[in-house]
Amino acid sequence: MKRIWLLFSQTVTVLVAAYFVVATLQPDWIRKGAIRSGAGIALIEAPPAASGYVPPGSLSGAARKASPAVVSINTSTAPARDPRSNDPWFRFFFGDMGNEPQTGLGSGVIVSPDGYILTNNHVVEGADEIDVTLSDSRRARARVVGTDPETDLAILKVELDKLPVIVLGNSDELAVGDIVLAIGNPFGVGQTVTSGIVSALGRSQLGINTFENFIQTDAAINPGNSGGALVDVNGNLLGINTAIYSRSGGSLGIGFAIPVSTARMVLDGIVREGKVTRGWIGVEPNELSPELAETFGVKATEGVIITGVLQDGPAAVGGIRPGDVIVQVAGKPVTNVAGLLSSVAALRPGEAAPFQVQRGNRMLDLELTPGVRPQARRTRQR
Repeated sequence: MKRIWLLFSQTVTVLVAAYFVVATLQPDWIRKGAIRSGAGIALIEAPPAASGYVPPGSLSGAARKASPAVVSINTSTAPARDPRSNDPWFRFFFGDMGNEPQTGLGSGVIVSPDGYILTNNHVVEGADEIDVTLSDSRRARARVVGTDPETDLAILKVELDKLPVIVLGNSDELAVGDIVLAIGNPFGVGQTVTSGIVSALGRSQLGINTFENFIQTDAAINPGNSGGALVDVNGNLLGINTAIYSRSGGSLGIGFAIPVSTARMVLDGIVREGKVTRGWIGVEPNELSPELAETFGVKATEGVIITGVLQDGPAAVGGIRPGDVIVQVAGKPVTNVAGLLSSVAALRPGEAAPFQVQRGNRMLDLELTPGVRPQARRTRQR
């Protein structure tokens, strides 16, 4: 028994000694992935990832696909010269006031290999010079092809070869909760990608544009992001970032983008005709309320009630009367004033379109031929 114990103790002693020798000279043999820094601290290092490996949940593919087509826009506006600046006494007391050009910053999206760029109207409005910088550091002077203040969109054009072009997605298929990326140049720090979800759809009555059908997102959008891209997880364009709700000037998680369906209509109109032509029927619409329904004696619960009709306008000629409730336009349901405005604007002037109207207890199918919507007068703003 004593002999067995002696043999066991000797074996254990040899094994322990061997362990300490290996741990001192070749620690990697004992603990895979462990390394020692120059100070002798043991660290654990992750094995190298396989070539082309994408971590689960990563949006890097969408960012790589869309980012090259997003550009930075720098604008410059000549200062308005004070007529008194030629007076030597005025210059003596006040100096040369207002001689510095005003500069602006924004983003844009290349949507065509021909050099067409979508951005916001407020980014380029009133600018004398517009410079575009691509993600590959190429720069070019851009010209304004056309603007549409009613949707706050503008079309620019640059003359460059081999332009990266974004793929247009389908904003009509968006759902609340979908993941999106916002790409732009916030505060001029350089191209930035932020992520979030679609918080709401069809946002209107914000007082930003005449036609409002915004995508709301919590992806961080800051000054300088205006005109940039809102894309899906495949890197396809869903909207043009245009505004934020903020009390501090920075992102509070409430940003708004113009759907790509609207942007495409504006792009086609400006490139083909030099302007956006919208339908118009000449009515004064109001949100349907129990009080208005009772006043006009209508039993409708959905739609938009018409409280005024322009004499000899398209609606009057087509049979619309005050008190009628428009329920459908061209087969699409209408639930609010903003929806009616957008549906009528999308109609082609001069081409008859079906309208479903409730008058009292009756449903009527009318056919209206819209005219051309008058251009809105806007005060120049900077």
